[in-house]
Amino acid sequence: MVDIFDEVDEELRAEQAEKVLKRYGGAIVAAAVLVVGLVAGWQGWQWWQAKQDAAAATAYVAAATAADNAAPADSAARANAIKALDALTAGTTEGYRTLARLREAALKADSGDIAGAAALWDQVAGDGAADPLIRDLATLMWAQRQLDQGDPDRLAARLSPLTAPGNAWRSLALEQLALLDLRQGRTDAARDAFKKLSQDVAAPSGVRSRASALLSRLGA
Repeated sequence: MVDIFDEVDEELRAEQAEKVLKRYGGAIVAAAVLVVGLVAGWQGWQWWQAKQDAAAATAYVAAATAADNAAPADSAARANAIKALDALTAGTTEGYRTLARLREAALKADSGDIAGAAALWDQVAGDGAADPLIRDLATLMWAQRQLDQGDPDRLAARLSPLTAPGNAWRSLALEQLALLDLRQGRTDAARDAFKKLSQDVAAPSGVRSRASALLSRLGA
């Protein structure tokens, strides 16, 4: 008797499955095709992205190498290197676009084009897709190259957020603000800042050494 009931139960399940397939078979097949298509599309996108990254890496290394090999007096070579880096800032992946901007900015600054370099550093600093560490570095470079002639209030406003505890560039930003105080004749404020930096064990040794040297020159 048990076998008979089992056979009847199996027949009922088979009949129900057949009805379900007849009613929803098309939708099931379409869903399966969609899943296969999505997987294939994802794999294709990953392949394309890897190819783009490899091409960007090759182009950046070539441009950076050209920049490194360009002699300071060879204006044509430096101009070509800047041109190659500039092309990368518009048509490559985000990471290499940021690196290209920073490298091009350094080249322009070394060539005397401070305004052009500052514009590139400003682009990186304001790029929400870039790593915050790199954005803060760009802000620091932007300020350093304009410390002698830039607007003091604007420089201080851009540097101050970098002095927050835990910021990787805190000591360097404090150093720049102290130099800005010196430029504006606020000698006492600058002396206090340099004294703190010279005693800050968390600051890089170079910052502490420069702070100590400046304190000596200020008579402290």
